[in-house]
Amino acid sequence: MKKTQIQIAVVAVIAIISAVLYYQPVKGLIKPKETRSAGGVASTDDHDHPAATVSVEQVSETSKAAIGEALAAKINDLEAKLKVTADDAGKLAIQKELATQWDDVNQPGPAAFYYKDVASKEGTADSWVKAGNRFNDAYKLTQDTTAQPTYLANAVEAFETARKLAPDNLDVKTGLGVAYVNGGAPSPMQGISLLLEVVKQDPNNRNANLNLGMFAMKSGQYDKAIGRFKTVIAQKAEVEPYFYLAESYKQLGQKKEAIEAYNKCKEMMPDPAFGQRIDEYIKELK
Repeated sequence: MKKTQIQIAVVAVIAIISAVLYYQPVKGLIKPKETRSAGGVASTDDHDHPAATVSVEQVSETSKAAIGEALAAKINDLEAKLKVTADDAGKLAIQKELATQWDDVNQPGPAAFYYKDVASKEGTADSWVKAGNRFNDAYKLTQDTTAQPTYLANAVEAFETARKLAPDNLDVKTGLGVAYVNGGAPSPMQGISLLLEVVKQDPNNRNANLNLGMFAMKSGQYDKAIGRFKTVIAQKAEVEPYFYLAESYKQLGQKKEAIEAYNKCKEMMPDPAFGQRIDEYIKELK
């Protein structure tokens, strides 16, 4: 992976962590006074942003600005080629390549739209799951409140379509559960119920446990969150679950365990800027 792509990956991890902890409170799991605004300050504003529709073109432009001209060059060429391609087979091949290119630079927003185009043509449960996962990722990552309703609605549509094709598929249930908790259902508990169904059938399911852990954090159930993150880490040690584990320990006042988990984050992502931020978190605990 090129240096620029590594830097983008680091930024993406930090953005995901920030989004989960501060930018995406889940109504119904936390009380209004416990929700946080984009600055991390407590807020009681329960106003819903009006639904809006954003296009792949709008999302792509924002993502291109984030990755820079050099990495966007091939994507621009593919988009231009897509506009002048008439046959369905040719379009499908380009849409698949565009989805992959956006994946490579950690931009789930535009990738999701192209995966949805692919799923609409292929009509398989797997293709709809791939599209739904990217829409869920885009919703989790973005701080753009005008884009969130579009990502959420598309995630629900993708997973509900997949569920008709594969009603017992655990990836489908997990993705739909996450979308429901995020606001795609009248009550977030509909989503939690789906996630609990998954871990009942597959206790070590990584995605379900990770999301149940994050939702437990948002509802202040840090002891439950720790158990979920340990289950995830036991299968594969990664920065994201280790960071959430550290935060959960910190909230419970278990400083030693929190510091150990923070240090694990530094070991797994030897980026100076990220390491400096982790050192600040550790300093607060000493």
